[in-house]
Amino acid sequence: MSFDYDLLKELTEAQGAPGYEDRIRDIVRREFDGVADDVRTDAMGNVVGTIEGSENPDYEVAVAAHMDEIGFMVKHVTDDGFVQVDALGGWDPRVLRAQRVTVHASEGDLPGVIGSPPPHTQKEEDREKKDEVEDVYVDLGLSGETVQERVAVGDIVTMSQETERVGDLVTGKSMDDRICLFTMLEAAKRVDPDVTIHFAATVQEEVGLRGAKALGVDLDPDLAVALDVTVANDIPQIGSDAKAVTDLGDGAAIKLKDGSVITNPKVHRRMRSVAETEDIPYQMEVLPAGGTDTAGFQNTHGAKPVGAISIPLRYMHTVTEAANTDDVDAAIDLLTAVLDTETGEHDYTL
Repeated sequence: MSFDYDLLKELTEAQGAPGYEDRIRDIVRREFDGVADDVRTDAMGNVVGTIEGSENPDYEVAVAAHMDEIGFMVKHVTDDGFVQVDALGGWDPRVLRAQRVTVHASEGDLPGVIGSPPPHTQKEEDREKKDEVEDVYVDLGLSGETVQERVAVGDIVTMSQETERVGDLVTGKSMDDRICLFTMLEAAKRVDPDVTIHFAATVQEEVGLRGAKALGVDLDPDLAVALDVTVANDIPQIGSDAKAVTDLGDGAAIKLKDGSVITNPKVHRRMRSVAETEDIPYQMEVLPAGGTDTAGFQNTHGAKPVGAISIPLRYMHTVTEAANTDDVDAAIDLLTAVLDTETGEHDYTL
């Protein structure tokens, strides 16, 4: 790896559910120190680090990656001290059984587990019952009275998982989208741009691209580029190459479309040209569903040319999300090269 794995591990192990990205925000501001010419945070919690262009500072590019991870909010504490939650983001309830979590209470973090009844005690109808988030109970291992004193409705719950190297992969709970946030920070440290670059760490992407939409009103970029993970269904359970979208190890993905956006053809063609000129591995991405901050910028502050670079990810929205380290290298290299070759003279109008 040619990148800072310790920083990636720190970002992906830190907790930050939608609307409560404070810990990630602190890391981002620290990493921008000495790198960006200006750093600011808006009322929603988006962080923008700006590097002024040396040749054409009036031409502005916005680069966005979101800080939040899917999580939960406490909605009820039972008399026996079990915590019930409401989802923040898109969960598959099947992956929640027998997981460790952290409850972020006002007086400090509390470790907990989402239990699963043993098969010995389950009836046939119990085994066939469809999992739902509303059926999740967090066990804190404390008395009902203690839990009710320490946990309140509105407290945040996140998954607890270490980030690990597994072969050529790096896996953890919040690669979506911390691995792209990391890519953005690494590129910010490497670029020497002709134009002004606004590196934006956005909030609340997992609940409707809310941070990027708000930021798209405050910033008025000439070009916007979003960074997010994309689906790599190159696993036996899928079985069809047509459903794979991307393959791990084949390079950074240049987005053509997802469920929220169709990227500007001139933008994605230039990204492809840069990748080929710089000999950076890449693949093209057509994602049938899902949305990214790309659409947040396209839908606010007038018509903007938008593009997106994605990192292929297996097992999305689980605690074992997995990316190939070569693809991370490629994404950093491609973003850096695209920004370093942006002069403000490319015509993206259609």
